[in-house]
Amino acid sequence: MLREKIWTRNFVTICVSSFFMFLTFYVLTTAFPLYVRDSLHGNQQQMGLVITIYVLGGVLIRPFSGQWVDRFGKRKMAIIGMVIFLIACLSYFGTKGIILFLIVRFIHGMSYAVASTAMSTVAATIVPTSRQGEGMGYYTMFMSIAMVVGPALGLFLWQDKNINVLLLAICVIAAASLVFAALLRMPGEKRSKETAVAIAAEAEQPEPAVTVTSAAKSSVLSRFVEPAALPISLVGFILSFAYSSLSSFMASFTDEIHQSQVTGTFFMVFAVMIVAFRPLIGKIFDRYKEHYLYYPGVGLFAVGMFLLSQAHSAAMVLFAGVIMGIGYGALLPCFQTLAIKLSPEHRRGSANGTFFLMFDLGYGLGSYFMGMVASFTDYRMMYFVAGIVTLVCAGGYYLLHHRPRARLLVGSQKANAA
Repeated sequence: MLREKIWTRNFVTICVSSFFMFLTFYVLTTAFPLYVRDSLHGNQQQMGLVITIYVLGGVLIRPFSGQWVDRFGKRKMAIIGMVIFLIACLSYFGTKGIILFLIVRFIHGMSYAVASTAMSTVAATIVPTSRQGEGMGYYTMFMSIAMVVGPALGLFLWQDKNINVLLLAICVIAAASLVFAALLRMPGEKRSKETAVAIAAEAEQPEPAVTVTSAAKSSVLSRFVEPAALPISLVGFILSFAYSSLSSFMASFTDEIHQSQVTGTFFMVFAVMIVAFRPLIGKIFDRYKEHYLYYPGVGLFAVGMFLLSQAHSAAMVLFAGVIMGIGYGALLPCFQTLAIKLSPEHRRGSANGTFFLMFDLGYGLGSYFMGMVASFTDYRMMYFVAGIVTLVCAGGYYLLHHRPRARLLVGSQKANAA
């Protein structure tokens, strides 16, 4: 029997558009903290703040972005989000003070949340159900490549400390993302009248005048957060909390150990490992339980963090990058695919919004917290702490996902036997 196609025109288009959007994000994630340090003479906490304020904008809009995607359409919300995203990039040219700069960062984060939620939902819709793990693995591969190429490009663009060159580059990249988003064609975008009416009725249901019960509170919460996707999204929060220490402070860490020349290479090695193992990872996810990916992945990522905390040479830094790249490459698609598969099909937008809400929140809080750890101790201790947080992520996965799913399976088997 022929396997359903993954690499369709629409899938390639959404992958490329997403790549450019995430590339813009990660270029600025690396370059803007350096801008604060070199041009504004800020400390580690202030370096983390430029990431945190961006993520805060995204976190506040995430609960609504999933709803908007489900109600108004995936393609439409992707384009609207990217238009505002590009306008925010252009607005950096007019920021003359730190307050205005942070306001633009906040709005930029909001637009990023809307666009990324819409694009991920498009990808999940396009990918055949029988190859969901493999397809979403390829989609997140583009996100992961941007996640590691972006910091290297950000370092390159900031090497002359010219803010105008940096801003011009990100505007071009953001414009490319918008162009590809506009090229999307979604033949099934218009939902049936009955589905649209049902979703609108659910969203606009008035609250009863009687005392609000816990079930009613749960219903209100589910309008903004997909409950089925929340447990695995909380685990993603812990992982992104630890990951934030890499993209935000790797350049400063390599400066501290007198190995600044290896920073860009570290991110490239990280990317190569993700790309090399991604096809295998997607197939494993579709054929076996997700636990076969998760536990080895989180173990490798934690080991890489601990190695990095003890690194004194370029070889040690790069070896840590290899280990972490393999581990992280297994974890990210595992999280996002589970968030989608565990949720109802008509709530995919909300499921993606929930996942990115927690992932972004972890990233933003992690950037600030890790900056505090570094300011009170040093970067070695910061990466050691990040390794501990990664191990906590393993425990969180077992308690929030692995054990509940195992109990559910046992209960189902007993019910069938009876």
